[in-house]
This record gives sequence, C-alpha cells and structure tokens, in this order.
Amino acid sequence: MSVYGVLQVHSAPPALCPHIEWAVAGTVGVPVSMPWVSQPAAPGSLRAELTWRGKPGTAGAITSALAGWNRLRFEVTEEASEGCDAVRYCYTPDLGIYSAVTSANGDILVPEGRLRAVMSMSAAGTSVLEKELAKLLGMAWDNELEPFRRAGDGAPVRWLNATG
Repeated sequence: MSVYGVLQVHSAPPALCPHIEWAVAGTVGVPVSMPWVSQPAAPGSLRAELTWRGKPGTAGAITSALAGWNRLRFEVTEEASEGCDAVRYCYTPDLGIYSAVTSANGDILVPEGRLRAVMSMSAAGTSVLEKELAKLLGMAWDNELEPFRRAGDGAPVRWLNATG
C-alpha cells in the first residue's frame, strides 16, 4: 500500500538544501532533487516543494529527519490510507513540531479526549480555553508559516515515487 504526500520547505538556508535532499532521500529510499527557488518572505533563503509517494507513515519519518534543523521551516502532509488517518506536520525553529490529523478537505480533526481535557480547563476562564483551543488547532504555526506560504504561491512542484 502506498500514499501520496507533500513536503513544503518554506524556508531554508542555501547551504542546508543538499542536506535536506539527502535526508528526504534516506527516508523515502530514492534520490531526491528539489526545485529550489528564492523565498521572498525570508531574503537569502530558498523554498521548494516535493510531492512524494511512499508507505503510510512516510510524512512522520520525513518530519523526524528534518526536525530540529536551525532556520528551517517546513510542512509535510500525508493522505489517508486504509487504517491510517490523513496527517499534517508543521515545523518552525521557534515553535518546534506540530502534528494534527486532518480531514479530506484539510480541516484539523481534534480527538475527543483532547477536547475533553481542554473543556475541563474552562473553569479557569475563557482566555485559558481559547489559548488551549488555539494550541490544538496549531494557530501559532499557521500564523508563523502563512507569510512563507503566500510568498511561495506558484512555485514549481516535483513528483517523487518511493521504492519499497
């Protein structure tokens, strides 16, 4: 069984780009060459997008391979497959990793247990509830990544099929 996914590197220092390609290649098992273009939202940085096909869990593996790299911002998505929900990972140097299960249209799905935990905090006040809901929805990551997403509109996309 295989799934499709997308890696969007929103900003990376030029010296880091070959290392990103090597890390992704090591994860998906095939050589990777990404179409790097200038990132206007962070002058001196580059951006690239890679559509991949691999086994379920590849998005998590790509995220693990890239997380923690200084000055790198990225998102990885993976479509749903039999027995696996769709997923989205975001990474920024300041915020770290955010992950969420997503619906077919990209909405974030919050598990019942997490919602119940946040609701139990509502006794502490509306501002606490709003803050916790914002965390569940990844609003801080969206706020930080949105200028980079917009700057990349129209960037070239490369397709990649993983082996195995």
